[in-house]
Amino acid sequence: MTQLAIEGLSYRWPGSGRELRVDELALKTGERVLLQGPSGSGKSTLLNLISGVLSGYGGGLKLEGAELSALSAVGRDRLRAESMGIIFQQFNLLPYLNVEENVLMPLKFSKERRRRAGNPAREASRLLTAMELDQSLHRQPVTQLSVGQQQRVAVARALIGAPGLILADEPTSALDPKARDSFLSLLTQQCAQSGSALLLVSHDPALAQVVERGYRLEVTPQGTEVLPC
Repeated sequence: MTQLAIEGLSYRWPGSGRELRVDELALKTGERVLLQGPSGSGKSTLLNLISGVLSGYGGGLKLEGAELSALSAVGRDRLRAESMGIIFQQFNLLPYLNVEENVLMPLKFSKERRRRAGNPAREASRLLTAMELDQSLHRQPVTQLSVGQQQRVAVARALIGAPGLILADEPTSALDPKARDSFLSLLTQQCAQSGSALLLVSHDPALAQVVERGYRLEVTPQGTEVLPC
């Protein structure tokens, strides 16, 4: 099954005259792909388009076969909650919730993900343990965790309920090379176990070691074009 399919997409940044263009980008179930580009090249814009946060594009952008431009804002929110897990660069964990509560949060917005999770508390514990977070930390406030530990909580939150697509925005930017490699190993293992496709978005070429294909963002005077590597 194709989780993400982009064809002939164009998006014009308001007030700039510059355009983001994607002729083709696709991810199948369980596939791992890297989207690489420097800061300011349009990575965040493309992520916002894929996640349905940003609209107003031309061309085709389908998530699990559903064309996002044909959906209302509520419909896009519903599809994102059910079919997508996002690992934010700044993690976006809720400081007033403990570790387990943060992981369970996506299930509040999608009955289907809640159904797929089975026993939510048990699945949250399994994912946290798989990400090498000791059980003694599962009920701790997230504010008491290190940056690396918070990052692993963010991965468990994205994976719970086995969404078809995981978006990871600069997931290793705060890690040294040894920690980066360990983190990527854990992330790809858990994506494989859940059957989730993984789109890694980064400026770091080292992430190419864990993906099957890659795309690059090529900046031109007219804008940015996404091309296969």
